[in-house]
Amino acid sequence: MSTTDLPLARLPKAGPLAPSANGPIVAGGILALAVAMGIGRFAFTPLLPLMLRDGALSGTAGAEWAAANYAGYLVGALTAAWFSGDPGRGLRLSLTGVALTTLAMAGAGSPAPAVLGAALRAAAGVFSAWALVCASGWCLAELARRQAPRLGAWIYTGVGLGIALAGLLAWLGGRQPATHLWLELGVAAAAGALAVGVLSRGQGAAPSGPVEREAVASVRGVGQGGLILCYGTFGFGYIVPATFLPAMARELTPDPLVFGLAWPLFGLAALVSVAVAARTLAGVPRRRLWATAQGIMALGTVLPLTVHALWAVAASALLVGGTFMIATMAGLQLAREARPDAPTPLLARMTAAFAAGQILGPLLVRALGPGRWGLNALDLTGALATLLLVLTALWLWRDGRAPA
Repeated sequence: MSTTDLPLARLPKAGPLAPSANGPIVAGGILALAVAMGIGRFAFTPLLPLMLRDGALSGTAGAEWAAANYAGYLVGALTAAWFSGDPGRGLRLSLTGVALTTLAMAGAGSPAPAVLGAALRAAAGVFSAWALVCASGWCLAELARRQAPRLGAWIYTGVGLGIALAGLLAWLGGRQPATHLWLELGVAAAAGALAVGVLSRGQGAAPSGPVEREAVASVRGVGQGGLILCYGTFGFGYIVPATFLPAMARELTPDPLVFGLAWPLFGLAALVSVAVAARTLAGVPRRRLWATAQGIMALGTVLPLTVHALWAVAASALLVGGTFMIATMAGLQLAREARPDAPTPLLARMTAAFAAGQILGPLLVRALGPGRWGLNALDLTGALATLLLVLTALWLWRDGRAPA
């Protein structure tokens, strides 16, 4: 077992600061990821079928807007290291950008000009990647310095929270024009960005404690290429259900109060699973936790491609939603353990690999086209994603096995 897989429970004990002192860090991280990922990154997923219904964009334009967001996310991941010296500042800047681009989607008109919509989605991708990297770098490092590293897992509940709230808003307001929903989400993003700004200001670096110094001493020299490769495979594997679940459900029923439930289920599963993991699985080696999550995700990826029924879509939402943030949490925690002194560059490289993987998924669907070997492109891409998820899960499990 590599040293990066030491359960957090085995690190030297030290007296953490009072929970009230750490509360603003955790709350700021949760809110930041709820805004950045739930709105900036994923709000387009539940709104896409509603925009198609309204005639606000075509299916081709929707695919282009989604690809623009993925490309922006990749650019954001590649440039997030700019903020390695002050991730708190990068976090505030990126959340402001998410709020402004979301509000601009509401003001772009219906139908929005194709180039403008793609540009806004690309900008939202840049800002959401910056926010994920900066929130992880700032919160995890700050909590480790405050001798409370286990609390870091809780910030990733923010992603599921944001997805669930955005999905519930789209579900409950599904009979409204999509432009109204963009406006409501933009107002929510602005409020969240303001709250994070208040919570993060004045939270400077605390002096390095025994936990931090021990972590630095124990993981120097750990190879990082495998982490980056597995994280990129994870991005490729989850993207088919994460992009197409509401659209798959809409093909089976036209009622937005039915097909719109797919995305809230996805977000609620992510929220609950991370909360359970943070509370009960802190002592599990991170590689084993990541491997288990990817194995379950593989089942959720292949299920709706083989069974065309609403229950399969709902099961996929629960399986993929319940594991994709576990994998994210475990992967980013491993990155922070590998580079506790300066985690932001490695976090950025892993996020860039993830972004490249999720760009490759839709591109492969488009390149394969219909009717290859009796299967459509979505089925073929989903099958390949399942295979890669299983292979990397096996590698992670073997690499993270406990000593005799």
